[in-house]
Amino acid sequence: MLSARFSVAAAGLALSAIAFAQQSQQTMIWPIRGHRDMVAAANNFEVEAGYRMLLQGGNAIDAGVAATLVAAVTEQARFGLGGEMPLIIKMAGKPPRVISGVGVAPAKATAAYYKSRKAEPWEDANNLAPIPFTGLHGVITPGVFDGLMLALEDHGTMSFEKVAAPAIEYASEGFPLGEEFVSFIRTNVRILELWPSSRDFFMPTGKAPGRGELWKGTALANTLQELVRAEKKARGNRAKKIHAVRDYFYRGPLGKKIAAYSESNGGPMTFDDMKNFKAEYDDPRTTEYRGYTIVKPGFWTQGPVMLQALNILEGYDLKSMGHNSPQYLHTVLEAVKLAFADRDRYYGDPKFSKIPEETLLSKTYAAERRKLIDPNRASMEHRPGAFGGAAPMPTGGGNSAGVQDTTCVNVADRWGNLFNATPSGAWLPSVIAGDTGVPLSSRLQSFVLTEGHANMLRPGARPRVTLSPTMVLKDGKPFLVMSTPGGDNQDQAMLQVLLNIIEFGMIPQEAAEAPRFQTEHFYASFAYHEFVPGKVNLEKRIPADVIAKMKELGHKVDVRGEWSNGSAPTVILVREGGVLDGAADPRRGRFIIGR
Repeated sequence: MLSARFSVAAAGLALSAIAFAQQSQQTMIWPIRGHRDMVAAANNFEVEAGYRMLLQGGNAIDAGVAATLVAAVTEQARFGLGGEMPLIIKMAGKPPRVISGVGVAPAKATAAYYKSRKAEPWEDANNLAPIPFTGLHGVITPGVFDGLMLALEDHGTMSFEKVAAPAIEYASEGFPLGEEFVSFIRTNVRILELWPSSRDFFMPTGKAPGRGELWKGTALANTLQELVRAEKKARGNRAKKIHAVRDYFYRGPLGKKIAAYSESNGGPMTFDDMKNFKAEYDDPRTTEYRGYTIVKPGFWTQGPVMLQALNILEGYDLKSMGHNSPQYLHTVLEAVKLAFADRDRYYGDPKFSKIPEETLLSKTYAAERRKLIDPNRASMEHRPGAFGGAAPMPTGGGNSAGVQDTTCVNVADRWGNLFNATPSGAWLPSVIAGDTGVPLSSRLQSFVLTEGHANMLRPGARPRVTLSPTMVLKDGKPFLVMSTPGGDNQDQAMLQVLLNIIEFGMIPQEAAEAPRFQTEHFYASFAYHEFVPGKVNLEKRIPADVIAKMKELGHKVDVRGEWSNGSAPTVILVREGGVLDGAADPRRGRFIIGR
């Protein structure tokens, strides 16, 4: 049990607590602080699992792995065990390391395969997305599990059995379903019923469950218990035993089951695809901004978008413009649009595409890009740098820019270790791989079919993902970790939170709650890859005169609800003296505990 010394926040506190917080702190959620450990994630089950590991003597990596495994049980509306995850780890006194737990396109998944495809039962044959955004034909190899096990093997201290115990408990004994999980099942009943394994897994009683109803993922619990038994049977030290768990999932009986389900139901993924996959380390990409080092995963994610935008914005006195003033919003928006234009044209798996990384992240290039920003007019053009390369080709009739899947897990421990992850994929409506309980990811849709494009679909390549954990260092020491759901919006939201802290001196909770914008001036990463020039979504809390000025500047403004931004970061900031200052964004269910 958690002691009374814990400080806890959740987006969804009682109204009386919210009112008191507003009177005392001017924030919706009470600011959370500690000086030993902090765990932030999407629900109470995940945070409890992480803290359980810390209380048992585990470190941030043990806690982060446990919380992510529980997310794969309790948050399947947004993320499942067959999904993907970029992860940034920083061990005390050592530089950050990035792990790519992102799966790859199956060997049979070629551009030609999809250009001649037929409509799936749930699709409009007259308006097909290039690649199906659900079902077995949109599947990449599961990546998140090997990424978690690589982190645990090399940087954790506990066994797989220990870190998986909370997930097994919630899957086998059940947990009360939240509103989002229930809503996703009910919304997708028709599609789930096309796959008996999914229907039986999500609706074991034969009908969609209700909110607060106890739900058990029995098949998933059995699979996790199989993996524990594989660890116990293995010989050798802790690392070798965890490696045996990885082998069982990808190259052993479980991998064969997952692949057999795909093949027997006409999917392109095979056992060769499973057994050939391995999570791996990658060098983080960084930039300096106002004396801070911003750390992101590489160009197989959209992470460098934030680095490029910060390089452009460094040339402006943002603080003097005033927070969320018309000049400030316009400047940040135009910088973000330029950064996204480069993402759209040049980002992809570096193993398959030559990406002009050094130029894209250079201060010299940022200075040239800065000259393109007209302080008096919003651009309607898509303006990537002039390096050549193919543009993605959008298709009509879709609306994929508002995708809001994904979750986030952030942990800081008493020894100075950090776990910073954005798990995603295998979200509802997901195909459950037979009796394994493992949902498969439909991330293949993030590829494009444009010949010569950096993110073109090729067998064995990683799709460029929107997933983008963020770590910030000050003088080489931890300053901040944050991550968020929200698809293409992730780096826009986190950029605004970071600027709120660095430029305007906000505490994390204030920074997370401040009104936000979201541009859709990019080629969307999902489904139809549509381009919406000049579109800007503004939260209604932004003053009316500011909104009017933005329209005068030429932005195509859509004023939405007061808390309508699709992203919801969790933030852990490390203050001088080791005090941890956390934030849980109230826009969606976020939880954080510190002590």
